[in-house]
Amino acid sequence: MQEIEINGFAIDKFNQHGLEEGKKQGICPLCSHTRKPKNQKAKCASYDWERGLGTCHNCNKSFQLHTYQRKGKAERVYVKPEPIEVLPTVGSKVVEWFRNRGISQETLIDLKVDEGPEWMPQTGKTENVIKFNYFMGGELTNVKYRDGRKNFKLFKGAEKVFYNIDSIVGYEYCVIVEGEMDVLALHEAGITNAISVPNGATLNTNNLDYLDNCIDYFEDKEKVILAVDSDEAGQALQAELIRRLGSEVCYLATFEDCKDANEYLIKYGKEKLTERITGSRPVPLENVTTFRDIEDEVTDFVKNGFKPGFQIGLSNFDDIFSTYTGQFITVTGIPSSGKSDFVDQMVVGYNQNYGWKTAFASPENVPTYLHAHKLMRKVWQGMPTRDDIGGDKWNQVADHCNSNFFHIDMERYTLESVLKKGAELVKRKGIKCLVIDPFNKVRDVDAKTEDVNRYTMEYLTKIEMFAKKYDVLVFIVAHPTKMYKDKDGKIEEPTMYNIKGGGEWYDASYHGLLVHRDYEAKTVKAKVLKVKFQNLGQNGAEAHFKWEPKSGCFLPHEPLDLTTEKMPWE
Repeated sequence: MQEIEINGFAIDKFNQHGLEEGKKQGICPLCSHTRKPKNQKAKCASYDWERGLGTCHNCNKSFQLHTYQRKGKAERVYVKPEPIEVLPTVGSKVVEWFRNRGISQETLIDLKVDEGPEWMPQTGKTENVIKFNYFMGGELTNVKYRDGRKNFKLFKGAEKVFYNIDSIVGYEYCVIVEGEMDVLALHEAGITNAISVPNGATLNTNNLDYLDNCIDYFEDKEKVILAVDSDEAGQALQAELIRRLGSEVCYLATFEDCKDANEYLIKYGKEKLTERITGSRPVPLENVTTFRDIEDEVTDFVKNGFKPGFQIGLSNFDDIFSTYTGQFITVTGIPSSGKSDFVDQMVVGYNQNYGWKTAFASPENVPTYLHAHKLMRKVWQGMPTRDDIGGDKWNQVADHCNSNFFHIDMERYTLESVLKKGAELVKRKGIKCLVIDPFNKVRDVDAKTEDVNRYTMEYLTKIEMFAKKYDVLVFIVAHPTKMYKDKDGKIEEPTMYNIKGGGEWYDASYHGLLVHRDYEAKTVKAKVLKVKFQNLGQNGAEAHFKWEPKSGCFLPHEPLDLTTEKMPWE
């Protein structure tokens, strides 16, 4: 059976909700079954099979049409399409089809658009398709195929890059759109330095590998105009591009009552389309917010209340703690309590649930290969053996770890150098988590005070500024400075006030977690010491775990209630 791949994403389950394939409208899998019987078959949802995205006009929610396989690309060898000799003319039917969409034959020739037969997974047969040829460095790098039913796919195994990327070389600015048709439309209007993402926008924007592959093209850009769709997926893509490229260079263009640039070209013409791009506005000023800037967020809050926090996928811990990005978490505990290991468990959980990538600045996690092995075990869900080396699962897990976990290795760790490298990894790799473990080994050498409390506050303020600017979740592992024993000789559980700097840690941290090992019961507990927003967790709540030695994973565990008179089996 041929593997289904659409727009460069390997499909795990095509049309996961069993909707009417090929239809642009139909029922909503989220709300239709909850409506009155007479309305359950109403066509309240729109389907975009190209992007794998559905939008309901009744419940105002979006949903994925397909499920996707998670593949790590690592340092892979890409397959390149066979070079083609683009003819100066294109088949008459194709020319007419484009002409009806405002695109001239001259533009097709300029951008080397071709046609020909190609097998399409959506129909299961060979179709006559339009070929959008992707060039990078003057070399054919990828091809996108589109049939008459608006089915798409990219050349399997090819490197994903922006469409028309070579066109922005030498320009101080460029325009980013969501589709090849929009690039053609802008070219038709005289804007030749426009590029398109290769696979549209989806609700999951964490893996912009095409940006990773083309990041050097943006180094000299003083202005990047984002002209994406106004739907939820388009806005998510816009937000991620702003995060990765920097708000200082990003400008926003909209198309009024039209979905995209091509629709705007058809409706209003070339001159008006050019005006939409030249009239782009900068991303709202940093540190200055007006109501209109955040009106969408206010409206969403009025409708839906607090958004749910992100969770790691361990049921007992998810019941008591969640978080947003743009924040930082302080994790403390006595030595050898499992702090670093539990942080590893959390970032692997975020990676599995949301595709988040993580960078580690861990001076104590040496040598690096041992830490890499710990992460590999958690992803593997077991202990790989020498017989596994080089096998399919080994390569799959190794590729995944290579693409999602990055180790910052330095001779001398400073807060400034770590945050600078973290910012670079946001831009080049799209990380969403940064781990500093432990904080006292990553010193703030630029601190202008020797006062412990002031130093701590300055340190944490810099962390907070980084987290907010790049929308990253930061973990800070902090050892307590003093440990006390109770009357039985057991070491008492530390709090955030036991960290050097005392109350500053509790005041400044968004969240605080304690990881504590019970050596007698052979269990580990995670305790919530602080949550900044009560909708995200419960102060003082605990989750208990057994540590599984082969995988290094934490497994939910319910401790015995010794306060009851009867034993559980009685």
